[in-house]
Amino acid sequence: MVDEEAKDNYSHVLKYTGIFGGVQGLNILVGIARTKFAALLLGPSGMGLVSLFNSTISFMSQATSLGLSFSAVKHISEIFDSGDTARISHFIKVVRVWSLLTAMAGMVLCAVLGPLLSDYTFAWGDHTLHFMLLSPVVGMMAITGGEAAILKGAHKLRALAVIQVLCVVASLVISVPVYFFFGMQGIVPVLLLVAMADMAFTLRYSYRYYPLSLSGGRSVVREGLPMLRLGVAFVLTGIMGSGTEVVIRSFLNVNAGLDVVGLYNAGYVLTITYAGLVFSAMETDYFPRLSAVHKDLAAATLTVNRQIEVSLLIISPMLALLVAALPLLMPALYSGSFSPVVPMAQVAALSMYFKAVSLPVEYMTLAHGDSLAYFVLEGIYDVVVVALIIWGFGRWGLFGTGVALTIAHAIDLLMALAYTHARYRYTPSAPVCRYALLQMPLGAAAFAATLLPQMWMRITAGAAIVAVSTACSLYILYKKTSLWNKLKQKITRHG
Repeated sequence: MVDEEAKDNYSHVLKYTGIFGGVQGLNILVGIARTKFAALLLGPSGMGLVSLFNSTISFMSQATSLGLSFSAVKHISEIFDSGDTARISHFIKVVRVWSLLTAMAGMVLCAVLGPLLSDYTFAWGDHTLHFMLLSPVVGMMAITGGEAAILKGAHKLRALAVIQVLCVVASLVISVPVYFFFGMQGIVPVLLLVAMADMAFTLRYSYRYYPLSLSGGRSVVREGLPMLRLGVAFVLTGIMGSGTEVVIRSFLNVNAGLDVVGLYNAGYVLTITYAGLVFSAMETDYFPRLSAVHKDLAAATLTVNRQIEVSLLIISPMLALLVAALPLLMPALYSGSFSPVVPMAQVAALSMYFKAVSLPVEYMTLAHGDSLAYFVLEGIYDVVVVALIIWGFGRWGLFGTGVALTIAHAIDLLMALAYTHARYRYTPSAPVCRYALLQMPLGAAAFAATLLPQMWMRITAGAAIVAVSTACSLYILYKKTSLWNKLKQKITRHG
């Protein structure tokens, strides 16, 4: 039996995972429409070019942001909870000054390194001018990240949700007509205009709560140094992650061409990125809760296990449905020319079962301030995933990249479990093991069902597996949480 306190804890995890995941889900729905139009108007080659520019710009942004968007949240949140409005206003000024400095540095560095980025990313043509034109995007991303950190730290979550929706709608409104009239020549203008829209919406809401003031001079700059030191490990990890994506896409571009890059990116977005909406509550809700109890190893272990349980139970039916429905989803969301990537996306979706377990475990290192361990573990994963994708693509083409992603996430989970057990005596609970042993085989069965010879067999078997996975998750969540009882009380009260 689950006591009332435990039910409330499970309900809290489920509630905030649902809220933040729901916002991401809404953004994804609009993003799907944008991607569909872009795929039709640009084709795989154009989508590959967009992917290469985006991954490189993301890499430059990570390299020059100094972890501000991560470290500032913690500092602002601590001051905000104290209720000292003068300190809040002052530290927001510190964040904005450093955001401006990193924006200028990132913009200049991207422009200066344009020739190097062009040579490394592309095997054909000179794209130096493109990277110079895209350098303001790096600057705008730094300013947007700083202002978003202010809103997060001040708990303006409703404003953040509105901003995210406005930004993704603006991206749709901007990209479709530009791609329609200019085709691939409109890619750079779209990236610039979308970044500008993101910054404008974020500034509008942030300045409404906290008007702009940058006075203070060198003292303000010095006060930001401790905040930046906190973000060093996080930004280095981000650089490695973005750099890994650049390496992978560059490898595919050089060895197979832009069409394959576009196909790989479509499969990656549909599996790794879209499934990640369940994990969107980690940094906002789960990480602060884990940090608050990290000194109590028993409480920290309980917090981690409950987060894993809820994450597994929510994401498993989604993954089973995704695997079974991808042959229909891929042509509908992109176009028929993207069908060759379906097998890759189906097997890559299985990697998210491992991530649902590994991600909450990995946050233990950050909660304990063990930034070096977090950096090393992520660095090993990045090396492993690049090596496996090169191997997998060489053996089985795009399908091999999906196999490589799943194996890499399994290895990442084993490393995280081994380290946290040795360092923090963390052990997965019996329910975590039971749910994993229940849902992971169902995901594998959903993939196996897609290999059946007849369409009616694939549909029947896939629907049955999704139904079983969903029923199991709903039953367990019903037993473990009090949300159902609270919902019935509200209905009765208003009835």
